[in-house]
Formats: sequence, C-alpha cells, structure tokens
Amino acid sequence: PPPPPGTAMSRPPHCADDNPFEDPAVIEHTAEHQQPDLGQLYNPFEATRGPPPPYHPTPAAMTTPLPPERPPAPPPCTAATQPTVATQPRNYGTQKPTPGLTADLQRQQEELERKAAELDRKERELQNAAIGGGATVNNWPPLPSFCPVKACFHHDIKGDIPHDLQKTVTVMYYLWMMSAGVLFFNLLGSLAWFTVNVDMGTHFGLSILWLLLFTPCSFICWYRPVYKAFRSD
Repeated sequence: PPPPPGTAMSRPPHCADDNPFEDPAVIEHTAEHQQPDLGQLYNPFEATRGPPPPYHPTPAAMTTPLPPERPPAPPPCTAATQPTVATQPRNYGTQKPTPGLTADLQRQQEELERKAAELDRKERELQNAAIGGGATVNNWPPLPSFCPVKACFHHDIKGDIPHDLQKTVTVMYYLWMMSAGVLFFNLLGSLAWFTVNVDMGTHFGLSILWLLLFTPCSFICWYRPVYKAFRSD
C-alpha cells in the first residue's frame, strides 16, 4: 500500500550506492565520443611536427555513390509573379499616307468627278434631245437670219466636248480659221496684183478657186472629223 501522506519515500538498500555513470554501456559510449585535447590537434604553423596523416576513405564512402542533385523546383507561378506582356494598341488603316500617294489619290478623285460631271451633262443632253424629238439645231456657219442659205452643222465646243479636251479642240478650230484667213488674204493680194498687171489674171482666178474650194473642204475633211472624235471621247 502507498505510504501515508507527509512521509518521505525510502529507497531500497541495494539502490543507495548505485551510480548511473558507472554503467559499462555509458562508459564505452563516452570513451568513443570523447573530444581530443586541443594540444593534440594538428597545427600547420608548427614546424616541429610532421605533415598530417594521409586521408584513407572508408570502403563505405568509396563504394556508395552520391545521389544526383535534383534541380530546385521552380516556385509556383501566381498571379502576382506572372510576367506581364505590354500590349501595344494596333492601328488598322490609320497610317498617314505619303505625299506622293496623296497627290495620286487627289488626281484620281478629280478625274472621277470630272467624268461624273460629263456623264451627267450627256445624260441631260440625251434627255433634252428625247424631249425635243432628237433633233439638234444647226448653228454653223453663223449666217444672218435674212440669208436664204441656212446653217449646215451643229458646232458647240462648250456643250459637246469634254472639259479637259475643250482647249485642244479650240486650238484646232483656230488653226482652221487661220488657214481660211490665209486663203482670203491670198485672194486680196492676187486682186491687188491683177489691178497693177493685167497679165496676172490667172493668179487672181486661182486664188478665188482655192478660197471657195479649200475652205469648206478643209472644214469637212479635216476639222469636222477631229471635232466628232473629241465629242465622242
């Protein structure tokens, strides 16, 4: 039975002199792991002592290979550590055109607008011709109203010729008028010469023939085909 409270526990007589440090197992373990004296350690700066003993690896250290080193695992990629790629806004069709390209586009736009205006004008002319029965008024040569001979051709450069070709047709018309004027002045010169010298009657007759023949023929066979070609574009 347990001793009453307040009384000290008495040890058995065979345990009174036991020393736990005198156990053979404890003494052997202490001798194996006892640190050497500091004076017995090797000091390389002492010349009195010889070199340290060579190293002899144990068989276990020679035969057992070291395990391969594993590369460190990459840290988990979180939203905070993910690299952010800077995205630049892309422009589609907003690049500034070059000056040469702008000039070409502007010229093409002007040509399209001019052709559209010409088509509109021709459409109105066709509509007016359809309303008026399809007949055009002849206004050339410009003769007075009391003259029994009426105009034979319709001549209207501003109304029939495209705008970009009107200058060319006008120059051709002036050239024809100049040729007709040269024939007329040739007639006047031949007349003056005939009045001075009666023998020059042949030249005066030929000048009349050239004026009456070459003036209408040059208009019908040269200027009129040019006018029709430019009118039909």
